[in-house]
Amino acid sequence: MKEILQFLRELKDNNDREWFNRNKDRYNDVRRKVEAVAETLIVSLSEIEPEAARMKPADCLYRIYRDTRFSNDKTPYKQHIGIYVNPHGGKKSQMCGYYLHIEPENCFVGGGLWCPPSRILKAVRQSIYDNIEEYLEIIGNPEFRSFFPVVGEDFLKTAPKGFDRNWEHIELLKPKCYTVLSAISDRTLCSRNGLKKVVEGFRVQKPFNDFINYIFEEDESLPRFF
Repeated sequence: MKEILQFLRELKDNNDREWFNRNKDRYNDVRRKVEAVAETLIVSLSEIEPEAARMKPADCLYRIYRDTRFSNDKTPYKQHIGIYVNPHGGKKSQMCGYYLHIEPENCFVGGGLWCPPSRILKAVRQSIYDNIEEYLEIIGNPEFRSFFPVVGEDFLKTAPKGFDRNWEHIELLKPKCYTVLSAISDRTLCSRNGLKKVVEGFRVQKPFNDFINYIFEEDESLPRFF
């Protein structure tokens, strides 16, 4: 893990094709190490998500090359590495998965449902509304809150359409993304038990993912893939 983070530090300071091409062999070595990390996470996660056992590292990794066509930022390479283990169809799945973000001084464990289309988002909100006691029990669990003190991102300023703005739990329906994340220090991630800490975060996250993913079982017409 130290070699991965060190490469990313240097890439941040030298984000150009000339430097990258000179260090292509180093990147290939880093890529192999990332694949090994992904394999470890797949094996460990399969103990609680049996479908994960079918996955390969390639199902969980992203290209380091940025798509700069529609961005003002023309730097060619990402400055982080993401590993997304989604047992429910891989990276293209709309369902909740498990994510490890590797970036110097900004590593975190997380997952959930990111930027879902409106139909799926509405179904999630309705499920929370209809099953509020179960949802509160999950996100209010002390172990869950210790890992993930904030649920969701990109919050609406008002109540979502179709829901009573005076409902006592209306704030829980305002996220546009139902994600969770827990920061992990570079030092912890590089330690002997670093990946165990990551997997522990995944274990704590599982009831949240299961709750969100249940909407796809209730309504099989919901799109499961991008």
